[in-house]
Amino acid sequence: MDPATELRARAAAAHGIELEYIDIWGHTHQTPDDVLDAILNSVADRTEAPPRPLPSTIVVREHADSLVLRVPVSDSGSIKLEIQWEGGDLEHHWFWLPELSTIEDNAKRLPLPALRLGYHNLRVYRVREPQLEVLAESRFIVCPARALSFNSRAAGVAVSLYSLRSARDWGCGDFTDLLAAIDSFARAGAAFVALNPLHAIANRQPYNTSPYLPQCSLYRNFLYLDVERTGELTLTAAEFLEIESLRASEFVEYERVAALKLATLRRVFTVFAGSPDFDNYVSEQGAHLHDFAVCCSLDAEMHRRNPDVWLWTAWPQEVHDPRSPSVQEFAQEHREDVLFYKFLQWHIDRQLAEAHAHALASGMKIGIYHDLALATDRFGADLWANGAFYVKGARVGSPPDNFSPNGQDWAFPPPNRDAHRNNGYELFAQSIRNNARHGGALRIDHVMRFFRLYWIPDGMPATRGAYVRDYSSDLLGILALESVRGNFIVIGEDLGTVTEEVRHSLAESGILSYRLLWFERDGAGNFRRPEEYPAHAVVSTTTHDLPTLTGFFTGRDIEARRAAGLIDEDGYRFQHAAREDEKARLNATLLATGFTNDALGFLLSTPCALAVINQEDLTGETDQQNLPGSTWQYPNWRRKMKIPVEEFASIESRLAEAITRSGRK
Repeated sequence: MDPATELRARAAAAHGIELEYIDIWGHTHQTPDDVLDAILNSVADRTEAPPRPLPSTIVVREHADSLVLRVPVSDSGSIKLEIQWEGGDLEHHWFWLPELSTIEDNAKRLPLPALRLGYHNLRVYRVREPQLEVLAESRFIVCPARALSFNSRAAGVAVSLYSLRSARDWGCGDFTDLLAAIDSFARAGAAFVALNPLHAIANRQPYNTSPYLPQCSLYRNFLYLDVERTGELTLTAAEFLEIESLRASEFVEYERVAALKLATLRRVFTVFAGSPDFDNYVSEQGAHLHDFAVCCSLDAEMHRRNPDVWLWTAWPQEVHDPRSPSVQEFAQEHREDVLFYKFLQWHIDRQLAEAHAHALASGMKIGIYHDLALATDRFGADLWANGAFYVKGARVGSPPDNFSPNGQDWAFPPPNRDAHRNNGYELFAQSIRNNARHGGALRIDHVMRFFRLYWIPDGMPATRGAYVRDYSSDLLGILALESVRGNFIVIGEDLGTVTEEVRHSLAESGILSYRLLWFERDGAGNFRRPEEYPAHAVVSTTTHDLPTLTGFFTGRDIEARRAAGLIDEDGYRFQHAAREDEKARLNATLLATGFTNDALGFLLSTPCALAVINQEDLTGETDQQNLPGSTWQYPNWRRKMKIPVEEFASIESRLAEAITRSGRK
């Protein structure tokens, strides 16, 4: 290997860039030099920094007994280990360097005392009489080996919250509608209600309504608030008419609902006298909430000044940096407006807390099951407030496969793994904590992100990319710590090409696998029998991106793709022919296992720990919530349920019968 190639390979290894990958057909692809160079240029310079005595952040499991301390083996003298535990307690231990066991050149084993779970600080001093010299200091995170476990078989219902309808809604489902749904599902024996991601989004149609492309992954969408439960409110005649119009609309009208709710919530805020609970929430959320609220206020003000400005990248340069004097001045001048956006998040937190508590009180074992999106909008608050934690010069996607011969470009930036580690994973931990808040389960979208993501350098197509590894052991450990502390189970969406190594690591960490009926096939393409499903998993009929059960059997998804112009006539005929084969195979498996025409009963009979039934499959709906590849051609994320929550008794008995028959309690 020539010196330039060797230097490039060492730099790639230092930054987690894989030099090759194997595609779904088993072919090996070498990472081209220009792709490697482009990714290296986006993450750091290629100079190798000298090794530190200890990393800036250390993540261990609770039974760890030592650390690797990088010091010359010839060093003599004594050192002091100081641990400041999360609660503030200090613990000290002294060691004589020559007595520490040598691991390798310039590395010794530093013994650890009995550990406590949590986020601590560690410091190593070199003793130089009469004073101490700091040799190394690190954020020290002690994690359990596994996430919270769930040791029984249960079933629940997946609900797109915006799609709930009622006689009192304001054009989309809200937390009060969720309470009504919980009542029905709990009576039927459901252990949880699985919700779409509740992240804050721009609420602008048709491009900014996906709950999986949030404006902010830390905070939630005010559209889900029941405005009438936030304070004193008097509506105008025009607002009553608008509410009736939105309630009667076929689809969720995001922009109109957002405008109506914001206007009325601002009036509620003007008479809000404050409360200790609000003050405590604002203090607890700290800088993250403040940055989000300032970004929301800036967004509204910049659009007011110029209606053509929709993105923070089009704001004046002096307010691009959240720590700039101009932003501080703006926040001070608009402090009431900034406080208003904090007020919204507080009310979301209160209403969601009530919903989860109500679910548990109604007999649900898990309560609310939340969903954490993979992506974040590159023009949203996350990138404005926390840009250092994302890599510039590359996008996340996936390499070519059967579904996307040219690969996929998801158009959002990759995480900066070293920024997260150097930050002590504070932002990562907060994202887990906030999204699992007031819930008993958290689904991680594309859980393989903890191991690696496919990066596409700017200016290159999705066919020219490389996989970049993350610090998976650290991330899984912190996820387990937050799970145990927050009392929620974790589900990892591991669909697609997943190595056995990844599945093994997830299982070891106590993370439930995620299995879908459509994808569970054997090598010959036949659907697996119930007993072939894993126990440590969640099984579901479908997802928002896939056909409903009725849609699958009627080919409604294929018709929708043709209507949206996503397939031509040849593709249309091919997909219908393939569907006939799929239907025959599924019916054969249902017949052979005693579940003729009963796919729900089939899935509920599997040994999987959790079974998720999609709302559309309870009501026999044909249209899926999202049609991948479309935007304006299809009403993505806007479909309302056919049956309002007041009439859920019509599906309650069917759900109760299915759950009872399956033995899931």
